[in-house]
Amino acid sequence: MAEMIQAVRGMNDILPPETHLWLYAEYIFRRVLLSYGYQEIRFPIVERTELFKRSIGEITDIVEKEMYTFLDRNQETLTLRPEGTACCVRAALEHGILHNQIQRLWYSGPFFRHERPQKGRYRQFHQFSAEVFGLPGPDIDAEIILMSASILDKLGIKSFTTLQLNSLGTPASRSEYRHQLIRYLNENKNSLDEESVRRLHKNPLRILDSKNPDMKKLIAHAPKLLNHLDNESLSHFERLQEYLAHAGVNFEINPCLVRGLDYYTKTVFEWVTDKLGAQGTVCAGGRYDGLVEQLGGKATPAIGLSFGMERTILLMQQGNKNHKTENGLHAYLITDSEDAFATGLKSASYLRTKVPGLKLIQHCGGGSLKNQFKKADKSGAQYALIIGEHEMKTRSISLKNLRENIPQQSLYLDELAEYFKLKISKK
Repeated sequence: MAEMIQAVRGMNDILPPETHLWLYAEYIFRRVLLSYGYQEIRFPIVERTELFKRSIGEITDIVEKEMYTFLDRNQETLTLRPEGTACCVRAALEHGILHNQIQRLWYSGPFFRHERPQKGRYRQFHQFSAEVFGLPGPDIDAEIILMSASILDKLGIKSFTTLQLNSLGTPASRSEYRHQLIRYLNENKNSLDEESVRRLHKNPLRILDSKNPDMKKLIAHAPKLLNHLDNESLSHFERLQEYLAHAGVNFEINPCLVRGLDYYTKTVFEWVTDKLGAQGTVCAGGRYDGLVEQLGGKATPAIGLSFGMERTILLMQQGNKNHKTENGLHAYLITDSEDAFATGLKSASYLRTKVPGLKLIQHCGGGSLKNQFKKADKSGAQYALIIGEHEMKTRSISLKNLRENIPQQSLYLDELAEYFKLKISKK
């Protein structure tokens, strides 16, 4: 027997019944995003490596250590996308949809980073994301955060999360703060761990986001970026807080929230949870007003967010709530002969056509009626549809409720279609 080939470490299969959770979550994301006027955009999984070096920053962990990069046959350096914002900006610029226009876009799919796999963090992971271009004010910041709150609420997991806010100001104000932070950290260099020493002169703000408990006190006493914001950024941040408070959205100010990518400016936010251990960020986002220009376009204000799908699903499972995780199968059709099976094929096709949304399995593979009933029950279907000798003679189909003690009834095909239309419309 040949040796089995297993999946690449950190790149996981998603199997039933978990796929039903994914489908439900994706349905909620799409429904909410469409209700806010967003349109879908799709772009390739592979991009030129330079796109991410220029946007994310060459001295970030992602570019330095985590990207899946390779040479193609033309000796061009390509990379499996590690995040989506740069790809979205590239696509929007390439096709000219940003010039003097406001765009609300969404996308979803797999992304790739060579990190150490652990619960909630994988080498192939999935995101559901939204980006807005052309709006500079805190009003759109508030709206996109409210939209994320609506998604969490409809998924039934908002009560498990906390919204954290911060402002990174402008590149100019952040540069001034960066010098003061480096000075403070240098004065306390003996307290830095190895990773922080490496980041000290490359990306010192990321030290503030360290999860090392031994550095907690050092970080708590570090200079705060919020105290060094320029007036415009401070006004923007204060107005955002007013909008959120007026809308009844609770939040915490986290001065150490900096995000891991270089392109962020002003507003940054995260929805975090304590239900998933170390990987506690479920949704994150912020402004990146300089990225479009950085990638060759005209200066364009922008803001976006991303939900980590794996963490979202884990949190939904933690919630122990019925998120329509059952397959939702309405009926299982069983037959007792070759002629009955052929009639069943035609009948099942008719029912699926006449009843939008009907989920119906016809039994294949033969077997006794007793065995078929066992399969019907195991399938989770609400009803068994039966075509036997009597039904063939009367040109009817018997309907048996598998979950409730209700008498079996015999219906003609059109009557059965109307019955299921009524049942499905009530759900």
